[in-house]
Order: sequence, then C-alpha cells, then structure tokens
Amino acid sequence: MTDLELKGNWNEVKGKLKQKYGELTDDDLTFSEGKYDEMLGRVQKKTGKSKEELKKEIAAL
Repeated sequence: MTDLELKGNWNEVKGKLKQKYGELTDDDLTFSEGKYDEMLGRVQKKTGKSKEELKKEIAAL
C-alpha cells in the first residue's frame, strides 16, 4: 500500500486497527502529514510489535 492509498483509506484502516487492538485510541492513530513514523511509534508502544510488523499489517488491511 502506498502512502497515497494509505491516506485515502486511513479511516477504514484505523477502524480495523482499533477493532484488533482495543487499547488503541483515536489519539494513538492520528495520521498527519510527515508524522507516520511518530504514529507508528505510539502504536508500537501499545501493541509491542515492531514498526516493520506494523507496516506489513497495515499494508495487508
């Protein structure tokens, strides 16, 4: 999934991540321009997964 596709589908992806990881909040999943790695870091802290694992999982959604 490219960055452009991710931006276009972010609300859907965000909903799926919140379903899978109930501890994630909207603040954790705030996606803003140039802050993708920061958002991944917040999700990484809550899920215990590596950034690479999270990127693959997000791409698969």
